[in-house]
Amino acid sequence: MKYILLLYFLLLGQIVNAQEKSCILTIRGKISHEENNEPIEAAYVWIMELGTGAISDLNGNFRINDICPGTYKLKISYLGHADIIEKIEIKANSNFTFRLHAEDINLEGVEIHGHQDAIITTTSVNSLRGDELKYARGESLGNSLRRIPGVNTYSTGSNISKPVIHGLHSNRIMILNNGIRLEGQQWGSEHAPELDPFIAKEIAVVKGAETVRFGPEAMGGIIIVNPSPLPVKAEKSGEIDLIGSTNGRGINGAASFSGGSEKIKGLGYRLQGSSKYQGNIQSPDYFQGNTGVRELNFSGAIGYSSQKLGTELYFSHYQTTIGILRDAHTGNLSDLEAIIQNGRPFSESEFTYKINNPKQVVAHQLVKLKSHYHLNNGAKLNLQYGFQRNQRQEFDRRRGEANSRPSLDLELFTNSLDFSFTHVTRKNWNGSVGLNLIQQANSNIPGTGVVPLIPNYDMINAGIFAIEKFTSGSLELEGGLRYDYRYVKAARFNDGDLEERDFTFTNFSAFLGGVYALSRTLTINTNFGTAWRPPNINEQFSQGLRQGVAAIEIGNPDFISEQSYKWVNTLNYSGKILKIELTGYANRINNYIYLNPTEQQFVSLRGSFNVFEYQQTDAFLWGFDLNSNYEINSHFEVFTRGSIVRAKNIIDNNYLPFIPSDRLETGLSFKFLQGKSSSFSKIFLSNLLVAKQTREPDFDFAAAPEGYSLWNLGIQTPVKVGKNPLSIGLHVNNVLNISYKDYMNRFRYYTHEMGRNILFKLNYEF
Repeated sequence: MKYILLLYFLLLGQIVNAQEKSCILTIRGKISHEENNEPIEAAYVWIMELGTGAISDLNGNFRINDICPGTYKLKISYLGHADIIEKIEIKANSNFTFRLHAEDINLEGVEIHGHQDAIITTTSVNSLRGDELKYARGESLGNSLRRIPGVNTYSTGSNISKPVIHGLHSNRIMILNNGIRLEGQQWGSEHAPELDPFIAKEIAVVKGAETVRFGPEAMGGIIIVNPSPLPVKAEKSGEIDLIGSTNGRGINGAASFSGGSEKIKGLGYRLQGSSKYQGNIQSPDYFQGNTGVRELNFSGAIGYSSQKLGTELYFSHYQTTIGILRDAHTGNLSDLEAIIQNGRPFSESEFTYKINNPKQVVAHQLVKLKSHYHLNNGAKLNLQYGFQRNQRQEFDRRRGEANSRPSLDLELFTNSLDFSFTHVTRKNWNGSVGLNLIQQANSNIPGTGVVPLIPNYDMINAGIFAIEKFTSGSLELEGGLRYDYRYVKAARFNDGDLEERDFTFTNFSAFLGGVYALSRTLTINTNFGTAWRPPNINEQFSQGLRQGVAAIEIGNPDFISEQSYKWVNTLNYSGKILKIELTGYANRINNYIYLNPTEQQFVSLRGSFNVFEYQQTDAFLWGFDLNSNYEINSHFEVFTRGSIVRAKNIIDNNYLPFIPSDRLETGLSFKFLQGKSSSFSKIFLSNLLVAKQTREPDFDFAAAPEGYSLWNLGIQTPVKVGKNPLSIGLHVNNVLNISYKDYMNRFRYYTHEMGRNILFKLNYEF
């Protein structure tokens, strides 16, 4: 990494020297709709005197380099909108914001836009979209996001993973599913997000604290999963994905179809579905018993969009059955100690698609109704209602008829209401004020025959916020303030007695951030935010077996709220052949709640299990993320992605558990024209280096595993089928079939990671 940093500073020196020349200034800016402040892609920006210009990208951004100081006429054009011709004076690198007004004209082919909201923040945002998202098809959300530096996974076996951003996960990371905050029983490491990644047209990660915009659960960052905007004109399109994998002998497929009404302009719809069928996972030397997966998902949306009004109704259903590694459940204490010492299962399993107990059966439904109305002068009112039902059943190995009954049966209902008012001006200011309301009710379904792991509870959260952004030349500044009130009422039976507890949490959060263009190729983002998070219900009340991780967990109802102070800085160099993004952050969290392994084991009729206890301390986390691309020539490109995280228990002066190890991935890609077409085929080879986690807590059931090195290979090529593209891919993960363990996998005590996996991928768009 030190050589990359050296290269970075050498480039910076060259840039500074180059500014002594005359025509090296840069105009950069953003183009959006006047009525809703949403970015416009493919707008035409032209400097009339120079005869040069640019086209805005997916996020509405444009850049024109090598401009001499002077006064120019700048023209911005986009079909169906009034042109802007503005006189600008350029003395230094400059930043502009332009908002185009939709003309009330009737032209064949003019499209009314679907008003898909964008998250505009001064914190650096990383995204997966286009070809990179296609390469990730068939993977879980957590594994897909590993392609973004600073994002890791916290997993339970090979089939269950959840995202980790800068060392934080679970209820510290918010996931927005089509604009709705995903709410489920996601507090455990074996509770993967109940979301189908096939719905995504783009997946974005915001690494800063975003509690002002979205509330307490966004203190570690947010993950935004956006589907395609609904079509608004009379044309039809669709996409089909088919993926086969050798490890688990799985088949994974998805299809989507969308169209617009011929009779009602602005009316569009979309239907989508996916499924997965997979058997036992194989480590290099053995099968992992009872690790199959079944999944069936579908969604639908209908919406109407006009110049003033936009509405959308969306529904999704997610259903999965996941087998839990059979050998993680032992019958007695000596067997538990023996399998941890052995480091792999004693039993010899065979391949099968059958899923037995222990297993999880999870269903999640989401209904969203969203509407917005455009006022004068670019202002807009937004109203969004969301309803979610999450049902989680976990089955243990039990005797007789009890084996068919779940040992954990939870049902969670969530209602959310979001209201905001946004204002925009073409010159300098835009911002929003809003109100978020959330109501939740969680119930234990009777009949399990087991004392519930967590109690029944009701929760109400109300938050109000205000955010304002100022743009002038090369500088963007943004700040916000929020107040939250949360009330939780919990009830359960404890040794035959009804135990009831009420909790009230209140807090302020705030942030201040900025973006500044140091030169035509170098920008800096900085963002300082305060954030908070009240203790989650499982951290307060867990008192029993977590079947999914085969462990006993013990909570503490007297925990107080976490308070975070996070500072994130990003340097971004974007040259013609070299791009580097370097992010550094520091995060002080007071009253940090964490799950700590103890030296105890619990023995019962259900088996023998390790004991983990929730504890609270003051923590300090810091680290760096690196992302770079170097284009050797028009065919070859080298990329590097890396991250380090450091986390310290300040009070006890030791290390926190379950913090990601240092990671560095380097790769080479080669692209070439496919025959006489204009489409490119691509071959890529990469190596992932993961260091041993040497900063361990004082006690763990087994030492941290050794570091590992994995080679991955991929080939992606287009084939034209009629007028439509068919993309064919062959991807090989863990090419050398290395046997390894990852520190962030809670089943590392019992088994190795997945061995070689060959994936065949077909993607057809029509």
